[in-house]
Amino acid sequence: MSGVTSGTGSASCRFAHYFVVCGLDTETGLEPEELAGESFEQSPLRRSFKSKVLAHYPESTDRSPFNRDAVNMLCMPHGLSFRSQADGREHHFHSFTVAQDDGTRSYGFVHTYYEAVTSAQITTAMQTLHQMHHVEHYSTSSLSSSSASSPSTSSTDSLVSSMDELDADSLAARPLSACLGCAAGSFQPARDTLYASKALCLLTPLPFLHAARHFLSQLHQAVTSHTAPPLPLESYIHNILYEVPVPPPGRSLRFHGVQGPIVCQQPGPEELPLGDYPLGEAFSLLGVENMVRLLTSVLLETQVLLYSQDYQRLMTVAEGITNLLFPFQWQHVYLPILPMPLHHLLDAPVPYLMGIQRKDCSQCSTLDLSHEANLCFVDIDNHRVDPPEDLPLFPDQPELIQELNEVLLRFGLQPHGGATTNPAPAAPPCLSSLVLEDLMEDRRNGNLGGEELAMLERLQALARRCGGMEGGKTLGRAFQEEEEELNAAKMNVQLREVFAGRFTAIFGRYEEFVIHSAPDLESWLGNRDGTSNFDKGSFLSAQPAPHLHFLSWFLETAMFSSFLDSKVLSRWADQEPLQRVFDGRLEREHLYNTFEDDPGNRRYRKCSVLHKSAQAIERRLLKADHTAIHPHLLDMRIGQGRHQQSCFPRLQADVLAQGHNTNNPIYKPRMGRGKCKYSTGRRSLHQSKLLDPSPSAVTQIQRGFVEGLLSECRLKTRRMLMERMGKESVELGQGKASITGLQENTLIHSLCDLLERTWGHGLLLKQGRSALWSHLLHCQANGEKMEPPSPAESPGQMSNGLDSMRLEEGLAPPKGSFVQDMRFVQTMSEGLSEVGRARAWIHLSLEKKVLSQHLKLLLANQNLIRQLYKSHAFLLCEEEREQFLFHLLSLNTVDYLCFTRTFTSISIPYRVVITPMKKLSIAMTMSNPWVCVSGELGDSGVRQIPKNTQEIFFQCQNLGRLSTLQLGQENSGLLSKCLVDCVVVHNEITGHTYRFPCGRWLGKGVGDGSLERVLIGQLVSPRGEEESGRWTGTPPEQSSPPQSGHMGGLGSLGRSNSNNSMYGEQTHTQFAPIIVKTTRGNLTALLCGEEGLVRSLEQFLLHGFKSSRLFQRSVFIWDFVEKVVVSMETADQMGDLRGSTELCDSLCHYANAINASPRNIGKEGKFQLLVCLGVRDQLLPQWLPLLAESHLTARLYEESALVQDRAAVNSLSRILHTLHEFPITLETALIKGVDL
Repeated sequence: MSGVTSGTGSASCRFAHYFVVCGLDTETGLEPEELAGESFEQSPLRRSFKSKVLAHYPESTDRSPFNRDAVNMLCMPHGLSFRSQADGREHHFHSFTVAQDDGTRSYGFVHTYYEAVTSAQITTAMQTLHQMHHVEHYSTSSLSSSSASSPSTSSTDSLVSSMDELDADSLAARPLSACLGCAAGSFQPARDTLYASKALCLLTPLPFLHAARHFLSQLHQAVTSHTAPPLPLESYIHNILYEVPVPPPGRSLRFHGVQGPIVCQQPGPEELPLGDYPLGEAFSLLGVENMVRLLTSVLLETQVLLYSQDYQRLMTVAEGITNLLFPFQWQHVYLPILPMPLHHLLDAPVPYLMGIQRKDCSQCSTLDLSHEANLCFVDIDNHRVDPPEDLPLFPDQPELIQELNEVLLRFGLQPHGGATTNPAPAAPPCLSSLVLEDLMEDRRNGNLGGEELAMLERLQALARRCGGMEGGKTLGRAFQEEEEELNAAKMNVQLREVFAGRFTAIFGRYEEFVIHSAPDLESWLGNRDGTSNFDKGSFLSAQPAPHLHFLSWFLETAMFSSFLDSKVLSRWADQEPLQRVFDGRLEREHLYNTFEDDPGNRRYRKCSVLHKSAQAIERRLLKADHTAIHPHLLDMRIGQGRHQQSCFPRLQADVLAQGHNTNNPIYKPRMGRGKCKYSTGRRSLHQSKLLDPSPSAVTQIQRGFVEGLLSECRLKTRRMLMERMGKESVELGQGKASITGLQENTLIHSLCDLLERTWGHGLLLKQGRSALWSHLLHCQANGEKMEPPSPAESPGQMSNGLDSMRLEEGLAPPKGSFVQDMRFVQTMSEGLSEVGRARAWIHLSLEKKVLSQHLKLLLANQNLIRQLYKSHAFLLCEEEREQFLFHLLSLNTVDYLCFTRTFTSISIPYRVVITPMKKLSIAMTMSNPWVCVSGELGDSGVRQIPKNTQEIFFQCQNLGRLSTLQLGQENSGLLSKCLVDCVVVHNEITGHTYRFPCGRWLGKGVGDGSLERVLIGQLVSPRGEEESGRWTGTPPEQSSPPQSGHMGGLGSLGRSNSNNSMYGEQTHTQFAPIIVKTTRGNLTALLCGEEGLVRSLEQFLLHGFKSSRLFQRSVFIWDFVEKVVVSMETADQMGDLRGSTELCDSLCHYANAINASPRNIGKEGKFQLLVCLGVRDQLLPQWLPLLAESHLTARLYEESALVQDRAAVNSLSRILHTLHEFPITLETALIKGVDL
């Protein structure tokens, strides 16, 4: 049962806030729209003029103050236009939105039509403009023909003389269409009728698109109708402003327009928010795949620019995309219709979603955009979406597209897009008879049977014959239009439910990763920027691998941060409506246990509530729950409200200024936002200021952009430092290295985007899509010498050997200039675009720790910057620029391998220098030495070192982060030997230096007789510019200290004490759980590096070892292992073998295979290989008790030795057993030559 309601009360309860009329102000006359960008060569009838707000009712409201300039611009974005009776004067509809500073939006719906101009002053002014336009082109053509004979005559003098020679009769006699640029023809007041555009606008708090469109359409039809409406127009406008309320949640409302009833509805508290814009039209215009790409770009907060001739298409696509974001909200600049006076906002260095009108079928190439590196350009009319480079795929994108296609096909739409869908607005039934109107309502509510329907058809036919039905519309056609609107609403909600289901599946368990660290609201607000509200690493670890690229980017967006802030804030304040709906859906999903136990392997599930959601909206639209008060006569003066066809009357302001207390509303609808006292958004710009085109406001806006860029740089560099330094948590078991690297790459990508937007702010001249690369090219073209040249012109040049001497002494080679880095990027055979080259240059500079230094040199030439940039550009703000560079300088405190790990297929030159142990003063004598360098991406192969040198230079494909180096020589007798201190490898492009400690002999008859060493490297880098000569290991990725030479002697190890036992246990306890948390390079270091597992086991087995050798010469554990193996093999042959035969056989098999290897790696290398293979194949914990229980152990070890302590051996075995839970992958360099 429907109830009669009234909207009288606060403005928040009303359907509409304002009714506005915009158009020609006859008192101010014709004012050209200077910012329209039009040429005066155009006919005056084709130019734009300034429009004015002629009237608006009421004057203002408390919660939504009236913004006159903004509403005027958005009602007529291209300004006021004129037509004659010979031109087309089609009326059209468009809508717009105005964002408030708190994030709320109000919506405007505009019906624009052409009205005859009755002012003689305006028609005379238009005639004068036509005459001046005619004279100018006539004189221009005369000047072009006589320019050769009188070149000194000025154009101004010619124009004046031409006007003196031509009178009004000659102007009228000469057809203007014959003039250049006068395609519009002439205008004569006596012959032609002048028409000016006029806009009727309704401002509402919610996007009631169809209801507002119908109301304005009926209002316009009443104005153009031959017969007057039943009531004055003031009655209908007063009714919708003061007596029509917003429908309650989950209910529908019927109110009355000028010529028929109109129905609107609002979703329930558990449904998706109101979205009245036709998503089906947006999908038809762009296609499903393009819409998904566009949504991905919006979710990742790129700059999105919509482009179309039709303003309503811009709004349809923009609102459709933002409606699909549920439960998230766009946090940045949102102007789906950007009027001409606001085109300076295209220069905004922030994420935005804006739309501009296409001019005369122009192409996007004619647009001068300073930001294109991270721009998603949407050409709606040509059905094309150009996303930014490297845009990741939306999770389960193929399955999502298939499901969307099925929804569209159910409603008869083709999913591929390209359809030119621009349907005319569905007009409501135009029944003037109140009896027919009531019967139509009864039919809509399902209260008529078959006989009543037949009677209604006959009444309709009678009304049509009597002139009551305009346009000859049949009742069937009216019902068909209603059916089309109903199907569009059902399709809208089903398309939105599909995307809502995707976000529910992706973030179904997000609450488990929310961090509530603040004890109270004040402490949380005080440390808001420095607090992490979400465990991103753990969340990403639980996601499927194909989704990680998109999700790692999305977790860094402002919309996700605002979503999390709202969740944390809900502990102390009201929950945001969108989040309340989303959390309610998650609770129902958990209740029915629809989430899979393993989210990392979840399967795609189609949305299961499509039918239910469509039924809810169908029920509301077919039967209205409430009926608003009918329009009624107002207390008006005599003579007011008189009908004049095709002329909108001057409304009586006193009756529309305020509402009359007719009835109290039976309900008080809740608005779209909760009463949260604190804002969760992190908006740095005042949205209302963006709509002010005044010079002072533009200056203030540009200043806000500059401050926003500086603040963003501060937050990003801080976030990068915290993320990089936090990688030590991975080594403590708090995450996965692959996830940490993914997050690091995401942050570096966002830094590249920030630099592009910073260099694009205020840019005048640009080459290509990248603003930063354009600046670099300008510097290169101008031949600027930004810094002194480096000693070597090319990376491989070694003429003076100074770099090699610095490497031998442990000093850093000089860093290359940014020009050299730029040249290298230009020679990269990666097929990079301008944007890709700029990102490569940033990655390289960041890895070399010279990004701030290079950018400072780039900005040193202020004359060039003034030529390239506008005065308000960020790069011309000296103080902010210096702070920006200072924040970037802080990134030098950590090490990055972003260039090395991103561009993996490029060729890199390497330099290898062998450093002998100088303190022993032994000459280096090696026979045909060679090296083989290995890294994360492969190895260099065997490289022979030239004779009589200690270094080699070679070029090969990028090896990634270096991990091992094989150093060897030929077996040429006892004289070929060398005590090697270390080997240093330098990457000539990135400047990274790797140190491979050795401290051992290489040669026969010395040490363990090894002719080949496998060395473990560590990345070393300078602490800073002032300490370029001091090198240190890289914290925290590799914490093992530099390896020093050890001779493996007994020494103090022969003296047993409790401290050694405790040390042995602590060593294994430390390394066992760390190994499995690292990447391959770190795993090698922890296995074989100093204080690694091999070294710890060696110390354990050397403890208490008896030595009968004189002078305590070196002993090696491999000797003990070989003796145990021989003893086991002998016992096996004799049948006296004790213990597990299978374990004994495996130990003997592995030891014999290592001895049979063609590699001469020495006794230490063999023991290292045995340990690595035992760890990989999960045999080492079983081998250790075998060695301890051998009868040789009691003979070779003292009683106090650790290996004879059964408790110590069992404890060590249990520790080593923990490694079985993880897969171990060994580098090829460690196990080469052994096939096990």
